Parts: sequence; structure tokens; C-alpha cells
Amino acid sequence: MDGVSIIDFNGKTPRIDPSAFIAPGCRIIGDVEIGPEASIWYNCVLRGDVNFIRVGARSNVQDGTVIHCDSGNDGKGGHPTIIGEDCLIGHMAMVHGTLLKDRGFIGLGAITMDGTVIESGGMLAAGGMLTPGKTIAANEMWGGRPARLMRTLTDEQVAGNLMGVAHYRQLAKAHAVAVRAG
Repeated sequence: MDGVSIIDFNGKTPRIDPSAFIAPGCRIIGDVEIGPEASIWYNCVLRGDVNFIRVGARSNVQDGTVIHCDSGNDGKGGHPTIIGEDCLIGHMAMVHGTLLKDRGFIGLGAITMDGTVIESGGMLAAGGMLTPGKTIAANEMWGGRPARLMRTLTDEQVAGNLMGVAHYRQLAKAHAVAVRAG
């Protein structure tokens, strides 16, 4: 993986499925696991140094996103970051100590903080900031700073988000070919 930093930390080595696409410029550190057909786009940082990070099958983490976790210095054990299957995380998001369940969506430039949960089909809109301990229920869309419930997504809107996941899976295959040829 040319141009990618895979760094062992405190005896933990990142584990990346061979079918995942990891773009040049990424930094993947410590206790990080990336599942089948997932894609981590250009210049992302996934730092599993104080807790763990998991990225599920077919999920995509778009360009410039930072994913970290909470160490639990508050005596409560901390919060890993767990990204389920078929999730979409937009460009320049910051995801910290969050549980993003299967088919969840985090928009461009959005921020999630320690102990947040986005249920299946839930969405944090572009630029939103989900403050510590908040939960977005299934098929809800939250937005703003701090984020609040905006509306319930229709079945068509949830399906549209899943089409975005499928699009990124195909796009990752094309980029993998271009990177190898580069």
C-alpha cells in the first residue's frame, strides 16, 4: 500500500481485509480493523491508540475524515468507535467514540462526540455536531450545532443513502486500479 502509513501501537497491529481499498495518504494506527470491501479514502486518519476502531464491510470513510476513540480517563471505560456495515461517512467528518450502526450515515464535515449512537438508517446531516451521549434513532435525520431532530427519513431517502454506499463500493474498485497503475 504505497503512500499509506500502517503503524503498530502498544502491541496492536491494524487488520485490513485484502478486499478493502485504502487510498494513498491514509494513516491507520493501532487497534483498527477494516472489513471486506470497505473503503478508506485519501488522507484519512484512523487512530486506535487509546481504544479500538472497527469499520464494517462495504462501509466508506471519505477523504480527510478523522476517526478516533475515547480512552475512558473519566473512569468509565471509554468509548471505542464502531462503524457497522454499509455505512457512509462524508468528506472531512470527525468521528470520536461513536457507535454508527449498519446503514448509518454521517454527512460532510459532521462531528460526532464520545458516547454518541446513530441507529440503523439514521443520519447526521452535513455540518452537524452530535454532542456526547446523544442517540439518533433509526431513520431519523439530525442536523445543526448542536444537532437536533430535523425529521424522519422516508424509505426512499434511506434507500438513496444505500445507493451512495453501492456507488462508493464501485468507485473504490476503479480507484484501486488507478492507484496500482499510478
